[in-house]
Amino acid sequence: MTWIKTVPPADDERVRKAIEAQRSMYPPEYAVSTHPADAETAGVVASHSLIPDALLHAFSTFGTLLSPELPLSRRQHEMITTVVSAANRCKY
Repeated sequence: MTWIKTVPPADDERVRKAIEAQRSMYPPEYAVSTHPADAETAGVVASHSLIPDALLHAFSTFGTLLSPELPLSRRQHEMITTVVSAANRCKY
């Protein structure tokens, strides 16, 4: 949950399109969230909803890094993000 104002995708066409575009870059196995919160309205992605172009560009980077053409599996991606978050003392 973010502590700033956010824009739900249902309320703004630009936000909805940005979220759909960035999600389309992710491998199919990432379509189902492993986090219990609603991915469209909570967390880091929602905090970018005030600037949909920034949302698209920032999270498209992740989509590129998760490309199935690269040699890492989802399990390895998750381990890397866990270690980096722990090192940074970040709950994300």
